[in-house]
Amino acid sequence: MAETKTTNTQTTTHRGGCHCGAIKFRIEDFETEVTVWKCNCSICDMKQNHHIIVPKSKFVLESGEDCLTTYTFNTHAAKHTFCKICGVQSFYTPRSNPDGFGVTYYCLDQSTITKTIWKGFDGQNWEDYINKSGIQGLSKE
Repeated sequence: MAETKTTNTQTTTHRGGCHCGAIKFRIEDFETEVTVWKCNCSICDMKQNHHIIVPKSKFVLESGEDCLTTYTFNTHAAKHTFCKICGVQSFYTPRSNPDGFGVTYYCLDQSTITKTIWKGFDGQNWEDYINKSGIQGLSKE
């Protein structure tokens, strides 16, 4: 059941940010068809954190670094960054992909997305699910 990157060859620059506009970012040379992961771990479930996985090399924080703060828990591997002003988590460093970012789907300008594929991630059983999910390969170039 391993997941793979989308095979669509169209790429674009996606833009996004937080609610108040302090945090702004772009994702360069990324597929127009995106795979959104719906995780059911304790924090993602509470926040309804539906995100796409992006390699670090494609993510550019344009503004707001000084407005970011970070929350960690449990293993402290995931870095839940959010805006100190409005509280929105527009991106974070997931435990599954420390070499990339989980970008909140709803914080993206939807005009550059041509298709959305929804996938589930069983974060409540993280250790059992991580290897069969295929998610770790999505932050690789």
